[in-house]
Amino acid sequence: MKKVSFRNDVLPLKNELFRLALRITLNRAEAEDIVQDTLIKVWNRRFEWENIESIEAFSLTVCRNLSLDRIKKKENTNDSLEDVKVAEPLSSSNPQDRMIAEDKINLVKQIVDGLPEKQRSCIQLRDFEGKTYKEIAEILEITEEQVKINIFRARQTVKQRYLKLDNYGL
Repeated sequence: MKKVSFRNDVLPLKNELFRLALRITLNRAEAEDIVQDTLIKVWNRRFEWENIESIEAFSLTVCRNLSLDRIKKKENTNDSLEDVKVAEPLSSSNPQDRMIAEDKINLVKQIVDGLPEKQRSCIQLRDFEGKTYKEIAEILEITEEQVKINIFRARQTVKQRYLKLDNYGL
C-alpha cells in the first residue's frame, strides 16, 4: 500500500474538485469554499488514509457530499456555469464563425446546467474528468448500472434539447 501524501496526492486534485463542486452548485464562490472545506475534511481524516482504497475517489465523494449539503442549506440561485476555457477555433475562422461556435458551447452548458444533479455529476465525472464507470459509481455511491443509465439519459436530454433549440431558436 502506497503512503499517501497531502501535497502529492490530495492537493493536485484541487482543480478536479473545483470543477465537480462548480458543476453541482453552479456558483464559482460556493465551489471555491467547498474545495477548501473538502481539503480540510480530507486532511482531518489523514490518520485513516492508509485504510482508504482511493484517496481521489474519497476526496471527490467528500466534495460531492459537501456540495449537495450546501445546495440543500441554501436555495441555489442557479447561476450559469462560469466560462470554462474553450478550445480556440481555427485561426482561419472568421469572427462570426467563432461567435456561433461559442453560442453553441454556451447552449450546451446551459442545457447541462439544467439536468438533475445526479446526471450532471455523472456527465462531469465521465466526460470532463475522464473517470471510469466504476470510479463514478464509487464516488457517487451508486451502482455502475445507475451511472450508465444517468449518463445515457443526460446525453439524450442534452441532444434533444440542443437540437430543438438549435433548430427553432430560443
